[in-house]
Amino acid sequence: MEITDYLRILSKRGWIAVLVAVVAAVTAFAVSRMQIPIYSASVKLSVNPARADWGLSNTTKDLLRNYAENIRTHKMAQEVIDRAQLDMDTTTLLSKLFVSPAADTFTLQIEARDPDPQVAMTIAQTMAEVFVEDRDAWNQRQDKRDRIEVSILDSVWNLGYQQYSPNTRINTLAGGLVGFLIGLLVVFFLEWLEQDVIRTDEDLERAVQVTVLGVIPPVVPESGSRATERRLAAAKRGA
Repeated sequence: MEITDYLRILSKRGWIAVLVAVVAAVTAFAVSRMQIPIYSASVKLSVNPARADWGLSNTTKDLLRNYAENIRTHKMAQEVIDRAQLDMDTTTLLSKLFVSPAADTFTLQIEARDPDPQVAMTIAQTMAEVFVEDRDAWNQRQDKRDRIEVSILDSVWNLGYQQYSPNTRINTLAGGLVGFLIGLLVVFFLEWLEQDVIRTDEDLERAVQVTVLGVIPPVVPESGSRATERRLAAAKRGA
């Protein structure tokens, strides 16, 4: 098919793709608005070796993943629940908690997600404080040259929170795009079903690849009264 064929198809049935796109976008918008919003709050921890030693720095990088696993334990979760007086069990709290280690920046990001932004902020901040205290207690048993200091870079109360989901704008745009693509498939499927149907001289030219020079006009049946008049006129002429 040439580009002119595609343009002809779109000009003929393009409204179908547009309609499906609009319906899909409106549906995605409505579904997003009906969903319960989930809010996210995060705290970033700085993990620094006590001295600028290559070996200790590499050890610190390796420990970041271990720190992330230690944070996501039921023991730490229970400490957070008890201190913040949260009405949930450790399994529920851990399902709301996410820890991301970054070896290149020697940082740990503790993120909490919850329908209540205050709960998310409390979980993230309290977990950060509990972990820092745990590392401080560990450092007290180590030589000062071998310590790995952990500190909070910014309090969650300074950073605030943000809505994690749903993202209504992205969902609406994605719904409209998917709907438009589905509409195009419907358009070309309908065109494929009618590719053997000839209705106009243009359809005939495309089918036989020959220019149409003339078209026989369709025969329109006459009404009963007009046919009767023609017979009477013929009878008079014969008489």
